Amino acid sequence: MPRRKSNSDKQNGSDEARGPKSLKQLAAHLDLSPTTVSWVLNDAPGAISIPQETKDRIRLAAREFNYRPNYLARSLRVQRTNTIGVIVPELSDGYSAMVLNGVESELSTAEYFYLTASHLHKHDLLEKLPRVLIDRQVDGIIAVDTPIHFVPTLPVVNVSGHEAIDGVTNVVLNHKHAAELGIGHLYNLGHRRIAVIKGQEFSSDTNIRFDTIKAAAEKRGIPVDPKLTVQLQGDSPSPEVGYSAVKTLLASGEQFTAVFAFNDVSAIGAIRALEEMGLRIPEDVSVLGFDDIYAAAFHNPALTTIRQPLFEMGSIAAKALLKRVANGSDGNVPRELSVEPTLIVRQSTARISR
Repeated sequence: MPRRKSNSDKQNGSDEARGPKSLKQLAAHLDLSPTTVSWVLNDAPGAISIPQETKDRIRLAAREFNYRPNYLARSLRVQRTNTIGVIVPELSDGYSAMVLNGVESELSTAEYFYLTASHLHKHDLLEKLPRVLIDRQVDGIIAVDTPIHFVPTLPVVNVSGHEAIDGVTNVVLNHKHAAELGIGHLYNLGHRRIAVIKGQEFSSDTNIRFDTIKAAAEKRGIPVDPKLTVQLQGDSPSPEVGYSAVKTLLASGEQFTAVFAFNDVSAIGAIRALEEMGLRIPEDVSVLGFDDIYAAAFHNPALTTIRQPLFEMGSIAAKALLKRVANGSDGNVPRELSVEPTLIVRQSTARISR
């Protein structure tokens, strides 16, 4: 007569049915070492030497029992969370989004996760957000067009950063070349009265972009007229800031034949303001943007612009950060990584009409 199952037997059977709960239990179930199972499930370099049949068996068992590696335990063991913090001004503009695409592409390839935080140009958030990310044990921080208001205690890479800070690598555009391309293009089209839209005071690129534009214009004997210079006001990411700036410029009564805008978003706003005054783009006024965001090619007229390789800048920033995370505190921190701009000629600029 078969033995009647006790409550203890039933409990043990129920536990077995639910499957292994830990790495050691899964390894015992497969009759393999915990190290072998860990290497396979975490795609560790040591897994290269493990036969494919064994890898498949391990992954099948993990799926069958819905087993997930304990990343918290692994992080404590290897002192790494495979998580990066990314700080941006905000996420609605094309600039930050395109840089983030490059960051995400590189981190996903390396099987890293990232946490994104927006400071909205608020001083308290610029102070708080780095501490929040560090408290969450990120392995490093990528800042995008963001001033560094904290002492780096872990690897930091700043896209469009221009301050020399110990422990921070800056990924920057060659602004001198960009200004030469932009001013050179307008000059070759016959433009001599060129209005310039400066960026907001809080933007990391405002001063260097304006200074290099002035230098490129002076080199050609057409100094930037202060009366033809307007600065973007407010922190809105919409074309409205460019619209308002050019409205102010038009109200001054000063004559100009071209506008060199701080970015594509402000250039789009500038075109709207000019067209409302009955001016045709580019027949009456040429407009040159900066960045080459996704919308630039689809605006009407399609925007001539200085392309920043934003996706590449994000990718370079992520690669540089991951390299520093992997190497630890070796003291070999590159101060600056530079990328080159490209002039993209479309329909918003033309030879000056005589």
